Amino acid sequence: MSARKDLFSKALSVPGRLHMAAHSHHLWPDATLAAQLEAWEDAVVLADHKWGKALGEVYPAAQGLVARELNLPSSDTVVFAPNTHTLLAVLKSAVSRKPVRILSTDGEFHSFRRQAQRWLEAGEIELTLVDSKGPDFADRFIAAARGGDYDLIFVSHVFFKTGFVFDRVWELADLSRPEGPWLVVDGYHGFRAVPTDLSAVADRVFYLAGGYKYAMAGEGAAFLHAPPGFGPRPVLTGWYAEFGDLEGPPGGVGYTTDAQRFMGATFDPSGLYRFVAAGRMLEAEGLTTATVAAHVGGLMRSLVAAEPLKGAVVLNPPGEGPQARFLALRHEKASAWKQALGEKGVVVDVRDDVLRIGLSIYHDEADVAAFREACSHLT
Repeated sequence: MSARKDLFSKALSVPGRLHMAAHSHHLWPDATLAAQLEAWEDAVVLADHKWGKALGEVYPAAQGLVARELNLPSSDTVVFAPNTHTLLAVLKSAVSRKPVRILSTDGEFHSFRRQAQRWLEAGEIELTLVDSKGPDFADRFIAAARGGDYDLIFVSHVFFKTGFVFDRVWELADLSRPEGPWLVVDGYHGFRAVPTDLSAVADRVFYLAGGYKYAMAGEGAAFLHAPPGFGPRPVLTGWYAEFGDLEGPPGGVGYTTDAQRFMGATFDPSGLYRFVAAGRMLEAEGLTTATVAAHVGGLMRSLVAAEPLKGAVVLNPPGEGPQARFLALRHEKASAWKQALGEKGVVVDVRDDVLRIGLSIYHDEADVAAFREACSHLT
């Protein structure tokens, strides 16, 4: 396929900027502007009644987009929140045993890493971390999961720093059951980046992701796929979780039986409007995850072959099998290179000593050439 710069005319009209960080803050497509305005106009025109549309039309449409992308049996297993941290906190509160015993890795994103460390300090959890580095990681993590006694197994599908794709993670679904442990997969760098079919494991796996990155919708539209029967009564609960048919003890707090049992309270719905607009755009244009991944894969191979950053180690070189939508390059000068590129209007990002380059459907070979030229002056 050819690059679809036409879908991003407003974001790409910013002068002097070469955006090579689609993995971090994906540029917003033009379709999201109309959606943002629609959210504002609905708030003005419908006023108190805007929630009838937001929850009755936009929310179900967003659920449907997620269900189709992940091949879920039903869209009612999907719940939205402003961010994944909120959903993580609600999910953890649904575990009845205290302290909660968690197995994870040292390579998880900060929304989990920081909160888990604080829970550990407070005595709310027991935490076992597996080293995420090395070619035998998958074997070691799976062995730890099978050999331990845990309430939550939390791990990324695609690791945010290295771009490693843990494509064997779904093997752990056979451990997951309502009484524990629960398998929770952080899919933020996998959703709409790596083709993902949950149909065979949807009844046993939690999946956490959102719209900020490859879904192209910006903030405010994180979501959780929650398998039926797992965590029926979260302790951290908002009043939106009591919309619908409720179950619970007589005189006690009731919960819906679908994913809305994890829902919070009043939120800004504009993120969902953008999520729906971007998702419908991708579907209308035939831009499936596999199609976009193939386009990006070609650009990545060109970039790696050109060795734009001499001496850097490519942690996730393109090869056979699933590929992250960014390249992770390790070098001691990564931070200095990011700053120098930024001064030239080239946007990349850094995690410790790893410089990340994220590509999307608005990039073409000319952008790769421009990036190589910008890198040629680095020392």
